[in-house]
Amino acid sequence: MTTKQAIAQRLLQIKAIKLSPQSPFTWASGWLSPIYCDNRIVLSYPAIRREIIQAFAAKSAKLEPFDVVAGVATAGIAHGALLAEALDRPFVYVRAQAKSHGRQNAIEGHIETGARVLLIEDLISTGGSSLAAVQTLREANAVIVGVLAIFTYGFPEAETAFAAAGCPFDTLTDYDALLQAAMDVGYIQNEDLDTLKTWRQAPENWGKPS
Repeated sequence: MTTKQAIAQRLLQIKAIKLSPQSPFTWASGWLSPIYCDNRIVLSYPAIRREIIQAFAAKSAKLEPFDVVAGVATAGIAHGALLAEALDRPFVYVRAQAKSHGRQNAIEGHIETGARVLLIEDLISTGGSSLAAVQTLREANAVIVGVLAIFTYGFPEAETAFAAAGCPFDTLTDYDALLQAAMDVGYIQNEDLDTLKTWRQAPENWGKPS
């Protein structure tokens, strides 16, 4: 079993990721989906939480040197802060939009001009929220060494968007590893596997009348 598959199994175990090909979920975007991911649930399981942070630390070593760990609000904040503590680095987090009151910060915490930043996200779908945070940090004259997330659906749009932004990214596990892990433990069957693979090919149209 690969590390990606092992982490995927942990996420299935605690229901941070749920697969339901026969009774799909509805995302905020309106898309019907046979998968739902909420990695904030990891925070409630200390052993798995430590495993995730250790995996982030191992991945982050390949992106050294960096000065600051940043989290994408809101789901990336806790994971980023835990990683910053483990690495003994400063931590900041990036809001989706600047506050409308007070100091009107888009970045919370102190960051020096020219600081090299590792950005932590919980989930990458199209990459929009992560790359918005990347842009905010760049506008603050930070240098982004890369983005790390727990999980990605592996949509081509994300690959294209990160490449266009000139920003490397990596994840602890991914959709392919998840499907293999789910098959290994009997969470899904062969007919479910076909449905789940079909969904990723055109998620915006999946489940709609033809």
